[in-house]
Amino acid sequence: MSAIIEPDQHNFRDSLSMLEADGSRKWIFAKKPKGPLYNKRIIASVIYLIIFFGLPWLQYHNEPLFMLNVVTRKFIIFGLHFGVQDLIVFGLAMLSFVVFVVLFTVVFGRLFCGWACPQTIFMEMVFRRIEYWIEGDAQQQRNLSKSKWNSNKIFKRSLKYLIFFLVSFAIANTFLAYIIGLPELKKIITEPISEHLLGLVILIVFTGVFFSVYAFLREQICIVACPYGRLQGVMLDKKTIVVAYDYKRGEPRGKLQKSSDGNAHGDCIDCYACVAVCPTGIDIRNGTQLECINCTACIDACNDIMHKVHKPLGLIRYASEDNIVTKRKTRITPRIVAYSAVLLILLGVLSFTFLSHSVIDASILRTPGQFYQEHDDNTISNLYNFKVANKRGTPMHIHFVLNHHEGKIQVIGKKEIIVPPGDEQQGQLFIFMPNGTIHKKNEKVKVDIYDSTELVQTISTTFMAPLQ
Repeated sequence: MSAIIEPDQHNFRDSLSMLEADGSRKWIFAKKPKGPLYNKRIIASVIYLIIFFGLPWLQYHNEPLFMLNVVTRKFIIFGLHFGVQDLIVFGLAMLSFVVFVVLFTVVFGRLFCGWACPQTIFMEMVFRRIEYWIEGDAQQQRNLSKSKWNSNKIFKRSLKYLIFFLVSFAIANTFLAYIIGLPELKKIITEPISEHLLGLVILIVFTGVFFSVYAFLREQICIVACPYGRLQGVMLDKKTIVVAYDYKRGEPRGKLQKSSDGNAHGDCIDCYACVAVCPTGIDIRNGTQLECINCTACIDACNDIMHKVHKPLGLIRYASEDNIVTKRKTRITPRIVAYSAVLLILLGVLSFTFLSHSVIDASILRTPGQFYQEHDDNTISNLYNFKVANKRGTPMHIHFVLNHHEGKIQVIGKKEIIVPPGDEQQGQLFIFMPNGTIHKKNEKVKVDIYDSTELVQTISTTFMAPLQ
């Protein structure tokens, strides 16, 4: 512990944990965490990594189950196709997500950052564990960094960066698969470079970005680049549950012996175990800080020390400022219930929006400026413009049928309407109806749209006819 520099308890907010006094980069060597919460984070991370690397391989009707192709504006979310005509759905999803993040942060702090953020999961559960395996724990890494370049240092650094690059390449491939789909990615990898030069360049750029982030930038992404950490300062209050140090119980800090005035010190023995394991290099005892990602490594480290010195656990724990001041345990409050209810409603609305998503986007509108036409067979016809967009992954064979009305529909110039996946077709059609069946000048009629024999949508339009 002697290698850890003791922070200034009064001026800690005047500087960043990743900078030395002269403004140069201070490399953070976090001690390998251990404990019950860390084990739970490992389980959560394994589940996340399985989903992240496995999802692009899953297909539905020979289409990716999940794809966000911004280039061709083709979006597939769990088998549902979305296009530019569905921007309102994405707008609602983004609005719900922003509100969800705000409310979640107000109640639970940066829980997402420590347990579910891809940056944290890859950094702490993949790259840093590779580093522990090759270079050892924090003190060994610190010694290696200070040592001169020799065969041992060259070997370890080369091996580490080689594995970092390979993992970054795997992440880049997976990330690209989410954008263009696995079949297209396979073509970039297996076919001649000249045929997919742009795709290869993008793959290399992605690999370089991920490698730079996890090999060099590391915690600076959370401290400097990520806006979420900055925003949390205006979203937290005294009732927000965060990773917190119980200063009422822990202060004044001191070793295990009593002070000279006979008053016992607080439970904090000033061992700096919480600082040693922090991946962003802060001292949680200084209070809530934007650098804290709520990873709970300090909770495990402190609990381990408290157990060894036979003191109650939970000196650092999930708690709110209110909990610490009043000494009441964290409990379910009306505020938490209300915010959680809003979160559930938002998730319900968002889920309903996706589940009720139509496989087709169609319109049938009477052609502007056109009047009705009367025919010798005592029928009346109206001319319409139609547009059909296919949101499925398979071609649609479209035909139109009048719903609960006598008459027929005749498409102009097309014997069969075939709409390719993700594409649209438009044209004109006539609706013919017997002259005695229309009772209003602008009669409401419904048109059923079929894909082969499957009814996919029913559209209402108006039919103009002479007054009877």
